[in-house]
Amino acid sequence: MTVSAPAAHLSGSCTHTPVCPSADAVSRDAAHVLVAHPEQGWSLLCNGVVLFEDTGELLPDGSSVAARRAELLHCAEHRAS
Repeated sequence: MTVSAPAAHLSGSCTHTPVCPSADAVSRDAAHVLVAHPEQGWSLLCNGVVLFEDTGELLPDGSSVAARRAELLHCAEHRAS
């Protein structure tokens, strides 16, 4: 997958107010969406994180974060069935 986005955003020079959380922050998912492809199930965030619809993430350094679907379902008991 090849994604191009404004270099200023991916270099950490976020221009949003308030500034988007960095890719290593716990709240990294709260960054603004730069590119959205819901038909493919992913979005590119301002901090360089690729967020997948199953809540998995691909970080700018190439590492991945596993999907948190089970964790989220546990928090929403009405959706667990």
